[in-house]
Amino acid sequence: MKPTEATTLNFSRAAKLLGISDRLTKRLITPKREVKVECTIAMDDGSPGTFVGYRVQHDNARGPMKGGIRFHHEVDHDEVNALASLMTWKTAVVDLPYGGAKGGVTCDPASMSDAELQRLTRAFTEGIHDIVGPDSDIPAPDMGTNARTMAWIADEYAKFHGWQPGVVTGKPIELGGSYGRESATGRGLLYALEAYVEDVGQQVGDLTYAVQGYGNVGSWAARLIAERGGTIVAVSDVNGAVRNRAGLHLGLLDEHLKVTGTVAGFAGGEAFDKETILAESCDVLVPAALGGVIHRDNASDVRAKVVLEGANHPTEPEADAIFEAKGIVALPDIFANAGGVTVSYFEWVQNRQHFRWEEDRVNTELRRVMRKAYADLRAVQRKHACSFRTAAFVLAIERVAQATELRGVG
Repeated sequence: MKPTEATTLNFSRAAKLLGISDRLTKRLITPKREVKVECTIAMDDGSPGTFVGYRVQHDNARGPMKGGIRFHHEVDHDEVNALASLMTWKTAVVDLPYGGAKGGVTCDPASMSDAELQRLTRAFTEGIHDIVGPDSDIPAPDMGTNARTMAWIADEYAKFHGWQPGVVTGKPIELGGSYGRESATGRGLLYALEAYVEDVGQQVGDLTYAVQGYGNVGSWAARLIAERGGTIVAVSDVNGAVRNRAGLHLGLLDEHLKVTGTVAGFAGGEAFDKETILAESCDVLVPAALGGVIHRDNASDVRAKVVLEGANHPTEPEADAIFEAKGIVALPDIFANAGGVTVSYFEWVQNRQHFRWEEDRVNTELRRVMRKAYADLRAVQRKHACSFRTAAFVLAIERVAQATELRGVG
């Protein structure tokens, strides 16, 4: 199933529960703007390199649009469109004054030099600079991009509009970034899980965890959960997987990762097929890599009681149906991984105020936002007797629809 098909299906299910009109449904599901740009740069060997970039701006009823920029070889129009829509619903679930957008460039950043990546970033920024800005659309890092990428975007944007650090978030601290941003998505996963397990009478430290995708999000979530006493029994990355039923020593694993660049070969656990980590025996499964990894062909293999979605759209709708039949609770991406956009919002606020927050304040405010969002989500889930995913879409659609109607543009 294409990402847009899955998103539309989840949207339609929630919209039906709300009983919103066809007119408003079409308004809410249709992107505001879709831009495709050709980015031609000189490669290091002197040859020309041509790449395709996208920026999809989905909705701005609740405020400026917000969404990451992804550099990945599988980026295409359909994926960016779906992710832009998810950003609209994600920012609404955690009640941020934002709409949704997403960007991406089809490339393989691992095969490119820093100089090539900088030239590509600047070419892409040149192509979209007139449709982004601190009051309209604020990009951020995503898969394949990072704080350095955001610094290049901010600098290139400044050539056309002057220095405006609020044009992007996820920047280096030295250029107006926020403390706590690097760990924000992983920390938000912890706070989302914390709210849920407390609601059902458990504690984070009493459970076992498997993390699929030990990158920025997955590794931060694992470390923060382990600090609370949780037992990380398995992790994987693109090169391999390792498990230890007694719990992996993450400090030693991180040292191994720094040296080798992968979790594969770590002596503190048993190597196993990375493709089978979704079926590991654990209490909580954390898919924190690519989208669409849990689908109708493997959802029945999942043995976890809770799926904590660190990636965007890791679970297909058919898999959700299997989860519901098995009694597996999925804490959906548009709630669970909203820590990143929440701290991006804090960064944007700091840029607008020209006043930096200390990290303790950032983390305290993030916890407050995530716990409030869970309370709102739980109330909707109880009201409609539905899954958390459907409840999240209902909550988000209701908020965006109300803003749309109030603005008189519905």
